[in-house]
Amino acid sequence: MAKPCRYEPELNATYQEMLAHYGTAAIPARVRHPKDNAKAEAAVLLTERWILARLRHQTFFSLGELKSALRELLEELNQRPFRKLPGSRRSFFESLDRPALHPLPAERYVYAEWKKARVNIDYHVEVDKHYYSVPYQLYGRELDVRLTARTVECFHKGMRMASHVRSSLPGRHSTVTDHMPKAHQSYAEWTPERMIAWTTQAGPFTKSLAEKILASRLHPQQAFRSCLGLMRLGKIYGSQRLEAACQRALIYQATSCRSVNAILKSSLDKEPLSMETKTSPPITHPNIRGSGYFEGEPPC
Repeated sequence: MAKPCRYEPELNATYQEMLAHYGTAAIPARVRHPKDNAKAEAAVLLTERWILARLRHQTFFSLGELKSALRELLEELNQRPFRKLPGSRRSFFESLDRPALHPLPAERYVYAEWKKARVNIDYHVEVDKHYYSVPYQLYGRELDVRLTARTVECFHKGMRMASHVRSSLPGRHSTVTDHMPKAHQSYAEWTPERMIAWTTQAGPFTKSLAEKILASRLHPQQAFRSCLGLMRLGKIYGSQRLEAACQRALIYQATSCRSVNAILKSSLDKEPLSMETKTSPPITHPNIRGSGYFEGEPPC
């Protein structure tokens, strides 16, 4: 059981789904009441005593040979008369169970696991280190996720909200465009070429900085947010100041949107650039051995 309760116990979702597929039901026993277990539990002990125990000293050289021995002893056990009731297990099965049996479902049962997952701010849920999108309106909600060997389905209050092909790539995203807000759908239309084309309008230093930012990531899409940040800074401070800030950032190899923002906030872009680098005199101290110490044979 997922949640034990005396009156309304909650079954494990995977087990409940299997029961529904085969058209059967389960009646959970009360917690700490072993006598509530079905009589079928006694069949395990009976099988150990009358079948497995009788075969414990025999050696089998093939699976077929073992199955044949098990089948023979099982038939003998089922035909064995009850002590306090008329008939046997075989006769009870033929009179009670067989008439109530239904044919198997037309479709095979697909094993699925269920788990809880909360929707992150980027409208994705994490499943086995992979991220799957759901409608962005579900941000912050806890969803029921159904996992099969091939699919990932996300449910909210019993309604399926998203379905994806299961992926085994960790750290990657499976995103459906319709799940995005309108602003993010426009963002998804951006390409590295479009980013470079826009930065060219601001100036050559802005373009060069954007190219360095895009080249610094394994996938250019990972740097789109930094480039969009440069665009936003251009709207706030103007293209001229953005170009001067990017020039200074390139000189000091501070190739990030955060560095450009810091330069603009402190108005460093308005100060004259000094291309000469200041060098400090070398430190002299008797304990400093210098690079020549490591050349040649080490001292004894």
